[in-house]
Amino acid sequence: MSFDVIVLEPAHDFIRSLPERMRAKVYRGIDLLKLFGYRLGEPHAKTLKGAEGLKELRVKVATDICRIFYFHHKDTVYVLTSGYSKKSDKTDEQEIRRALRLRDEFLKECRS
Repeated sequence: MSFDVIVLEPAHDFIRSLPERMRAKVYRGIDLLKLFGYRLGEPHAKTLKGAEGLKELRVKVATDICRIFYFHHKDTVYVLTSGYSKKSDKTDEQEIRRALRLRDEFLKECRS
């Protein structure tokens, strides 16, 4: 089964801002998401607890780490909302709130 991935503008902008090696690994992660969908697990993806269905695509190059937030939308569609470079062990709560807001805006537009 193949899955579709929609990349919202904030996620696209973030990915474009990454160094070449990190960007290549992000694209590899997106390809894995397209291939495996809901079956993609750690270390590539993780469901965020208490974040209403939000997941994170996990990418690491040497000591650099980034996270791309995404959610499942309709049958075989995943939507990437935004991303950030991780500087600490905890996931940034402000970035989670931003990703949830982007998700809600996307879903609202889909219903319109």
